[in-house]
Amino acid sequence: MRRARQISQLLFFALFVFLFLQARYPYDARLPSEVFIQASPLAALAVLFAQKAVYPAMLIAVPVLIVTLIAGRVFCGWVCPLGTLIDASDKLFVRKKRPAGASRRFRNVKYVVLIFILVAALFSVQYVGYFDPLALLWRTFAIVLYPMFSLILFALFQTTFQIGIFDDAVYALYDFAQKTILPVEQPHFQHGAFILIIFVAILVMGAPTRRFWCRNLCPLGALLALFSRHRFLNRVVDESCTQCGLCTTSCRMNAVSEDALAADAAECIVCGECVDRCPEHSIRYTFLSTAPAKIDLSKRRLLQAGLLGLTGAVAARTLGLNKAGENSLIRPPGALAENEFMDACVRCQECVKICASTGGCLQPAGLQAGWEGVWTPIAQMRQGYCEFNCTLCGEICPTGAIQKLALPEKQKTKIGRAVFDKDICIPWAEHKDCLVCEEHCPLPEKAIKFDSRSVKLPGGELRVVKLPYVVENLCIGCGICETKCPLVGKAGIVITPMSNEQKAAVV
Repeated sequence: MRRARQISQLLFFALFVFLFLQARYPYDARLPSEVFIQASPLAALAVLFAQKAVYPAMLIAVPVLIVTLIAGRVFCGWVCPLGTLIDASDKLFVRKKRPAGASRRFRNVKYVVLIFILVAALFSVQYVGYFDPLALLWRTFAIVLYPMFSLILFALFQTTFQIGIFDDAVYALYDFAQKTILPVEQPHFQHGAFILIIFVAILVMGAPTRRFWCRNLCPLGALLALFSRHRFLNRVVDESCTQCGLCTTSCRMNAVSEDALAADAAECIVCGECVDRCPEHSIRYTFLSTAPAKIDLSKRRLLQAGLLGLTGAVAARTLGLNKAGENSLIRPPGALAENEFMDACVRCQECVKICASTGGCLQPAGLQAGWEGVWTPIAQMRQGYCEFNCTLCGEICPTGAIQKLALPEKQKTKIGRAVFDKDICIPWAEHKDCLVCEEHCPLPEKAIKFDSRSVKLPGGELRVVKLPYVVENLCIGCGICETKCPLVGKAGIVITPMSNEQKAAVV
């Protein structure tokens, strides 16, 4: 049983990595890359609570709950890719033997986190993306691990090119990598260090006890534990048991009792360790009805968790670092109105990752979006632009925070507007012709045009200069002009945010 579980973990982890790497241009997905996050019951429930509406694509989470009702937390033990990484990292630690009860005292914390998230979501403050294990892992892959991977791969290819051996084979391999897994350019994302620290901390938590995150902190595990209380697949111990204690010590969730005869149905992830380690073959899993598992959460703790969630929601709404407002941020094309967008976005960075395969304008936000908006996607055009012929962010968004747009509609959707800084723009400030912004404007009818004027230079000489200006009713704010501006540092043309009323489609 343990071997079957390990194979299942590896297969689902490989599927997660495949779907992650598949999220690039051209995006020809046989299986949607966003399916893992859509399958999270926690993310689906939090989005439902915040939006007060069902997003149909996230109904895929319902079968996960049905399986949990029948077989318990098999998702945690057999499917969850973060759980797989935690199991692998747990093997690196040497632990002192501890009393079983010592590692159970924090179990109710995960229920507190769950209640905090759901209560806050009811008041339209979305915290689920910071705690959901699937969103957390995708974010870590996108912002930290993938840039590291691509940097190393680029360096290896570059070194091989310089050595000059097996040129044809290496160039063929490089061409294949560019078409399948490598981004257009090396991605650079903000907040990577902080996201890496969180991920490493989750793994290092396994030093005192195995699967510390899963046992004590994971809110998705808490939700699945609640649905596991009446499970029908249960652990059974027959009379040949000698109570040697191997099953108790080998249980990665510390779900087996001291006498080895019982297991906590809410905590057991059906990993099979106890079955395979039992020298008497006394343990098996079978379908039978038992008394509901007891959840270690008092009414007082339940009330405290609810008040904490309410406080978190109120604080996010009232503190000075509240969200900055729709007029100060540039969201991806197809993004919902700001309040609805904040309710639906789970900060997974799927849109940010796939954007890096085209223009690369999307970045995880910091506090410029307020406490509520940390790690929501914003466009920063100096680092990259919104590709005119790309609709990928809307195609991959797992929660509908970014709506899928047909290409003709996307090409007319305003996300910002270009404004020249005449103090530094080369034609305006230095009276020299510069055509870069106009040349790169992708619109069939250019949104940047020129007004040829005679300009008197400091020496008295007259020069005809093409002074650029923006046709506002044409500009959609794609940002390629800002990205390609030849000035060092701040660009001579910048994309400024627009309110939802101004983001009307260009006719």
